[in-house]
Amino acid sequence: MPSSNPVFSRGVPGAAGGGQQYAGWGNTPQYGAPQPYGAPTQDPYAAPSPYARSTTRYMTMDDVVTKTGLSLLVTVLTAAVTWAVLPDTLALALAGPAVLVALVLGLVIAFKQIANPAATLAYGGLYGVALGAISEVFNAQFPGIVVQALIGTFGVFAGMLVVYKTGAIRVTPKFTRWLMGALIGVLVLAVVNWVAALIGGGDGLGLRSGGTVAIIFSLVVIGVAAFTLLLDFDMADEAIRRGAPEKFAWYIAFGLLITIVWLYIEILRLISYFRE
Repeated sequence: MPSSNPVFSRGVPGAAGGGQQYAGWGNTPQYGAPQPYGAPTQDPYAAPSPYARSTTRYMTMDDVVTKTGLSLLVTVLTAAVTWAVLPDTLALALAGPAVLVALVLGLVIAFKQIANPAATLAYGGLYGVALGAISEVFNAQFPGIVVQALIGTFGVFAGMLVVYKTGAIRVTPKFTRWLMGALIGVLVLAVVNWVAALIGGGDGLGLRSGGTVAIIFSLVVIGVAAFTLLLDFDMADEAIRRGAPEKFAWYIAFGLLITIVWLYIEILRLISYFRE
């Protein structure tokens, strides 16, 4: 059955059986058939035993949990150092370049499917710098909001994990297409709102003004981000079923990190609207 996850439409790099062609039974040498003159005699017992231990290390769920936890740890530690050590002005000055570099690195990782610890951890560290500066600004205006946002983020994560494991919502091709459409719609609205704010000044379409429209938009974005977690969980399960190599867990961790950071920032925005 074909996977509903769009990532696996191109195949898992290094997965067992991914795109390989195997010879049919018709190509099996017939024992006892006459050999050409001078050809070496074929020993049927010289072939590798099917019971020999494989040297390939396949990805497991423990690998996904470990790599994701390490990526989040790097992100959180970098954010904490940025918040606690760097002055406010310097932290804010570094936030913009860090986001831009992280965006470029993220696009390269996503399109080339780079499963590498250095790439994933570098991405987490860059976003940690930005998150540290952003969190400090929000917490200065609304004390305690960062703790509330963190609780909300991991609450949503745990809830969607339960939803996925219980099968309450199944990741089907139809669900994937619907979610991709929602993601594109949210991105287009955010860009249009930003352009409108630059051209006309003010709050643009009002999607980030803090009013009723902004609250509704944030709720929609949080919902889309939460459902995106289901795609990430499905990608991990599909990679394990297909026999992906151990290092592919770093690519899964990268996808989960993107969604969790996006979810945290949007929950931070939503809580700030209510705190205002």
